[in-house]
Formats: sequence, C-alpha cells, structure tokens
Amino acid sequence: MSATADHAEERTNPAARLGFQPGQVVQEIGYDDDVDQELRESIEEVIEGDLMDEEYDDVADAVVLWFRDEDGDLTDALVDATTYIEEGGAILLLTPKTGRAGYVEPSDISEAATTAGLTASKSVSVGKDWSGSRLATPKAAKSKR
Repeated sequence: MSATADHAEERTNPAARLGFQPGQVVQEIGYDDDVDQELRESIEEVIEGDLMDEEYDDVADAVVLWFRDEDGDLTDALVDATTYIEEGGAILLLTPKTGRAGYVEPSDISEAATTAGLTASKSVSVGKDWSGSRLATPKAAKSKR
C-alpha cells in the first residue's frame, strides 16, 4: 500500500484514525446493546483479530472503554482499565455524544483522566452516537539498545 493509500484509510476508517494497528491486542470494557457495531468492526478489521472481552486476563496493547454517565465513577473505571494495558498503551474512552442518554461532560472526562494519571487528547467523533477520547498511559523510560 502506498503512503497516499495509508493516509486515505486513516481519514475514512475511524479505527485507523484513532491509532489502532495490525496485530494489537485490544480489550473491550463496557460492551452493551448500545455500542457502535460499525466502530467495533472497523477496530477488528484494523487489528486483524477479535476484541478481547472483560474476562481477558492477559496484558493488552490498548483498551476500548464504553462509558455512560450512569455506569458509575469514571475515574475508577479508568484506573481499572489501566491495569489491563502495557505501559505506554492507550485507552479509547467512548462516551455518548451531547444530547444522548448517558452523556458525560468533557470536563468530567478531563478531570477523571488527570486523576487516573492519563493524558487526554481532544475528543473526536467516532460514530453517530459516540465520541472518543484517546487517553495515554505514562510511558516508561525507554532503554537504549
């Protein structure tokens, strides 16, 4: 694939735009009937495998966290999600868009991410009903080889 084709895919495939890559192990937390199936399928297409469910007990490269306002404490959910991923891994926090049931205020996301020790990027639209925030875990000091 050419560099131009890669860039075109990043614009059209939300999973590629969010930084998912082939071969990654991605754990999904908070799955319910209301999730965006197209986004789930596009992530599986990019990583070339299935999303791991909440029962997965090994370390993942990334976590997809579907979270609604009524799901409890967002900070707790983020701290729990960080236990499942490699240092330097990412959490894709997916919350309902403004006006949808379960909407989470951006200030609440920012505060919860900071408290959980995560670095938040800007929110992006990832579907008709969901917004995504890519949250990064602190990177361990890289050793020189």
